[in-house]
Amino acid sequence: MSESAVVQLCQRLTDAWNAGDATAYGDLFTVDADYVVFNGVHLEGRNAIAESHRWLFEGPLRGTRLGVGATPAAPPRVRFVRPDVAIVISGGGMTMAGDPTPDPGHDSIQTLVAVQEADGWRFASFQNTRRTMADGRP
Repeated sequence: MSESAVVQLCQRLTDAWNAGDATAYGDLFTVDADYVVFNGVHLEGRNAIAESHRWLFEGPLRGTRLGVGATPAAPPRVRFVRPDVAIVISGGGMTMAGDPTPDPGHDSIQTLVAVQEADGWRFASFQNTRRTMADGRP
């Protein structure tokens, strides 16, 4: 069990997004990973994840940056359910291209499952949920 390896995997995910590198982003997932985005779209497998993000990074999310959002983010919380399987709860936000401040409407919390494979840690599952205020407003 290596909490630091899982936290580093989370950082590599952010780094790949911020570089707009869909291949590097997809490579952080298992071949058969499940990826559910905030609006319920379900991507199945590393290739689908990479190709979807290639379209996003070349189009509507070009130049966006992940990181600290309007809601203060805590470091990823890692809980090992087995020595080779960890559940990660992580939060943060996104800054739109050209905007110096995070957009509170993009603050999210993610639940990820990280698994240790022969060549290192990867995500087997990712689920993203937009944060809302107590009254349901974003």
